[in-house]
Amino acid sequence: MAFRPTIAAFGQIDGQLAVGGIPLQRLVDRVGSTPFFAYDRALLTNRVKLLRSILPPQIKLSYAVKANPMPAVVQHLATLVDAFDVASGLEMRTALDTPMRPADVSFAGPGKSEASIRQAVASGAVIEIESATELSRVIQAGDQVGVRPRVAIRVNPNFEVKGSGMRMGGGPQQFGVDAEKVPALLADLAIANVEFLGFHVFAGSQNLSADLICSAQRRTVDLILRLADNSPPIRYLNLGGGFGIPYFDKDQPLDLSAIGTNLAELIDTALKSNLPDARVVIELGRYIVGECGVYVTRVVDRKESRGRQYLVVDGGLHHQLAASGNFGQVIRRNYPIAVGNRLCEEVDEAVTVVGCLCTPLDLLGDNVRLPHAEIGDLIVLFQAGAYGLTASPTAFLGHPAPIEVLV
Repeated sequence: MAFRPTIAAFGQIDGQLAVGGIPLQRLVDRVGSTPFFAYDRALLTNRVKLLRSILPPQIKLSYAVKANPMPAVVQHLATLVDAFDVASGLEMRTALDTPMRPADVSFAGPGKSEASIRQAVASGAVIEIESATELSRVIQAGDQVGVRPRVAIRVNPNFEVKGSGMRMGGGPQQFGVDAEKVPALLADLAIANVEFLGFHVFAGSQNLSADLICSAQRRTVDLILRLADNSPPIRYLNLGGGFGIPYFDKDQPLDLSAIGTNLAELIDTALKSNLPDARVVIELGRYIVGECGVYVTRVVDRKESRGRQYLVVDGGLHHQLAASGNFGQVIRRNYPIAVGNRLCEEVDEAVTVVGCLCTPLDLLGDNVRLPHAEIGDLIVLFQAGAYGLTASPTAFLGHPAPIEVLV
């Protein structure tokens, strides 16, 4: 089954999944109730160590807070990564509560509110401009606050990246400034009271093809070098990320070593000589936290309906929208799933795992093969460290919110 390597990453004790070295039943008692999300501190640390060991030392790692903005997770990562990227005023406050320097916080996303722009200007964060209108609002905020804004331009590239779960660059986009419009915006920046730092290009997310990611990075560097011909010196270059993690049976883990080799070549052959002062950033969210978390929910009912066995749990899509298949899947497929307190028992039946919501969309495991589970057993969904709680409709049907813990 696809979840076996995932279980190996967390470990097991006495036939139970272990998170942070704590057996699942004991963790449930420690948390106090189900359902909940649990994130493994050691796995987070090791994930960043892996990236550091393979990517060139010149690369700075930025964590995309939107992937998992739990304050304890962000606090922990502040000691491990070089920068944070935020996408709202609340995420910015979370980032600024950590030891991370405000100058190492970047603020991206379309439709930034005037209040959040003032927050960013006042804090000294880097504001990634996504339109001419946004630039004018940043200038106005700088005048109001009395601080010279620090800005970069988020560029919508003139190429697309195939293989991405979500395409965020190329063609018409709400994200960034079209590459062909960047020279005009640079001219506006030249006469504005702002500190221009550089560029950010993010073409897509959840890509499992190292070849496609490497191609996108090469094309990104080529684009930035062309834009840099008519810009002030570049001190900040965010190459985006898009590194994917395996969710489904046929998914293969990303070949990180190939990406590391490609980045080293780009630094040696293009960036070191042409942009010697640029701080080169790779921005990752899902790749850092996604495989380090689980969602734990308890079986509250077991029923048979016309030959199909159902396990009804006390969680559901209102906490884990992605695992239900309603967060971008074109064809619904099952996330890795296990009976967390029966890991050593034989897989002996096919069951459908559903949540407690009154909708057929609340499907967590469709016809999955698991050990026999009864009321009270614990169902675990893996790959739950990113885009879980805060990417889900927690208010839908008024059920209680889940707990989050870092262990």
